[in-house]
Amino acid sequence: MTEEEKNAQAQADKETEEENDELKVVMPEANKTNMPKEEFKEQPDYLKVFANFYIAQFDEDDLEIINLYDEKHNMVDINSYLLNNIHFPRKKLIDHVLQYHDYNFKNLLDVMIEKTGVKPEDMLTYEAWDKWYEEQRAKISSSLS
Repeated sequence: MTEEEKNAQAQADKETEEENDELKVVMPEANKTNMPKEEFKEQPDYLKVFANFYIAQFDEDDLEIINLYDEKHNMVDINSYLLNNIHFPRKKLIDHVLQYHDYNFKNLLDVMIEKTGVKPEDMLTYEAWDKWYEEQRAKISSSLS
C-alpha cells in the first residue's frame, strides 16, 4: 500500500468514525428516587375490624344488608376504591381504604347505630360482625311470590 492509499484509508476511517459518533446512543445515568414510606392515620380497632368484615362481604358479593344502611351512598366510594386496589393483600387493603375512606365507614356505622342499636366499639372481632349480619338478615321477611 502506498502512502497515498494509506492516507485515503485513514481519511475514510475517520469519516466513518464521525458518522458512527453521530448515531451513537448515549444513555443517561438513571436518577433513582425513593418514595417516602406512606404514613397511615391511626384508626380505632373497631373500625379496622369493620373494614375487614366489609371487604370480606365485598369479596363474596354480599353487601345487601349493609346497603340497607347506606343513606348517603358511602358504599359507592368504598367499593370503587376496593375495585381499583383489590391487588393489595387484605391487611394492606384495610390500611389503605381506611386512609382515604374512613369517613365513609363511619357514616355507615352512624346509620347502623341509629337504626339497629349496634355498638361498633364492642364489636372487636370478625365473628361478632358476622353474627350481627346474620341477625339482620334473619329480620328481613322473605316471600315466595
